[in-house]
Amino acid sequence: MLDRLIVEFDKGLKTLTANAHSVRPHPDQNINQTADDLTSVEKRHAASLMRINHCGEVCAQALYNGQALTAKNPETVKALEQASKEETEHLAWCEKRIQELGGHTSFLNPIWYASSFTLGAIAGALGDKWNLGFLAETERQVGKHLNHHLETLPTNDAKSRAILEQMKIDEAEHAKTAVHLGAAELPAPIKAAMQSMSKVMTKTTYHL
Repeated sequence: MLDRLIVEFDKGLKTLTANAHSVRPHPDQNINQTADDLTSVEKRHAASLMRINHCGEVCAQALYNGQALTAKNPETVKALEQASKEETEHLAWCEKRIQELGGHTSFLNPIWYASSFTLGAIAGALGDKWNLGFLAETERQVGKHLNHHLETLPTNDAKSRAILEQMKIDEAEHAKTAVHLGAAELPAPIKAAMQSMSKVMTKTTYHL
């Protein structure tokens, strides 16, 4: 367990400090658009939204790593590790887009990573059906956030929109996989608590 914790600590450092890489092509790579096509106000707003999405992917990395650490079923661990790999690609897409828009990633990422990893480890320790249930509900809530961001993005920001559309597809697939593997439906108070925490994260990360 000590060796695994050291490995997880190293993963956390890489998530927070190293540039993420994507095996798949970036969803916006064939869109001919520059940041100059947006006004300064539009760029700031789009960068803030993409910062929230980047932070969400940092949290997802932490959640899945924490869940995989304490999960018992190898099939569950495999599903979590696959989801984590795709979230790494999301990190790379969001990070590049934030840079193009002249923004920065959240200064609060280390705090969110640590809290999310702890939450994930607790979820994993509760048993695989609850672990998978937590994964499924997380992805559903992320999907709702992505829908909201797609509605509020500047209408002519085609590059950010392409990234969020592909992320939305991936997140829905993660939720579907979790349900297929036997995810339990989380109690309503747990879902509400998750939504409340998410609201705190999004409101603070929009500015910081």
